[in-house]
Amino acid sequence: MTPNVCVVGAGAFVPSRRVSNARIARAIPGWPAERIEEKLGIRERRFLWDIDEATGRAVPPPEDDGHIYPATNTDMCEVALRKALTGAGVEAGELDALFVVTCTPDAPHFNHDAMQLHHRLGLREDAFALVVDDGCGGTTYVLDLVKKMMDGGRFRTVAVVASAFTSPLVNREVYLDELPPGPGRAKTLQGYLSMYVFGDGAGAVVLQTKQDAPAGAGILASFSGNAHGDLVIRKGGGVLKLPYQPGRSRPADMAFVVDGFRVARSYPEYMQKCLDTVLNPRPELKGEVKRYYFHQPNKRVMDAFVSRAGLSPETVACNVDLYGNTSAAGMLILLAEDLEAGRVRLGAGDIVLVAAVGANIHYGAQLIRL
Repeated sequence: MTPNVCVVGAGAFVPSRRVSNARIARAIPGWPAERIEEKLGIRERRFLWDIDEATGRAVPPPEDDGHIYPATNTDMCEVALRKALTGAGVEAGELDALFVVTCTPDAPHFNHDAMQLHHRLGLREDAFALVVDDGCGGTTYVLDLVKKMMDGGRFRTVAVVASAFTSPLVNREVYLDELPPGPGRAKTLQGYLSMYVFGDGAGAVVLQTKQDAPAGAGILASFSGNAHGDLVIRKGGGVLKLPYQPGRSRPADMAFVVDGFRVARSYPEYMQKCLDTVLNPRPELKGEVKRYYFHQPNKRVMDAFVSRAGLSPETVACNVDLYGNTSAAGMLILLAEDLEAGRVRLGAGDIVLVAAVGANIHYGAQLIRL
């Protein structure tokens, strides 16, 4: 009998610093504050680092003050992961693998953030620690990968951590520059939209195979897929486009630039595919889904999809209006917050659905009985 792959714990960290539309619009002038809320449905976002509105730059914590924690992407991931492990009643030494899904790591090479977590939490020497460079759709994509690996029996206990660390990227020169038209894109893109959309945060989930799980518990359906489209563009980095150097690249090459039109067009297509793929084979469960945890590109886009899909807004968790788009972390933050608030409970048989699409394009979904 194949053991069930169950969610046994979740945790999240969201910074307490609230950055209003007025503040971010003064730092990165493009749209006025009122237009940001009108177009995106976002009222504020959470930033770990502060910003200087006069210079339009991020303000890092003082380097000589070692008491500021969390202050980095790895710090946020550590808080979220420790909460998830505590909620699961699982010791870090039980983890067979740790995956960190992020496109904003503290250091870009050699699995830095995952290896830091491996060291800080004291994971076993033979426990895998890998960073997956991915954005909004990366969490469900990796959860599908992990589910298949656990079904194969190699891993028993795995943690997936996802994060977004936008605040250090605040830079007026970079985000007021433009990307000229490119292949398949007739219009110029402005980077400032990304500064209005994204926020900081980390979420974590612990998965465990259980032979003694109640009948029907665990991940009931899971899938992931690949399409191809530049929903978010970042040209800089890697060996083809080294960090900004006059004459070799332009400031916008170092920006994460959202193609808002492509996001609005592709989001409903792939999110509906996510719902259909995991729910159509189990039509009897459609009415039992208690909560939906979707990637939230912005509130306007998500609300339009929820209406189009015929879902009750009360069943769809949402925090993007207050936190900003926390990319790969968003779904796990929503789940952790619902567990903490008692809206859903582990072991209670509540059915939830996690779905996301993003970036380059990865998409996927999981139907889960908690």
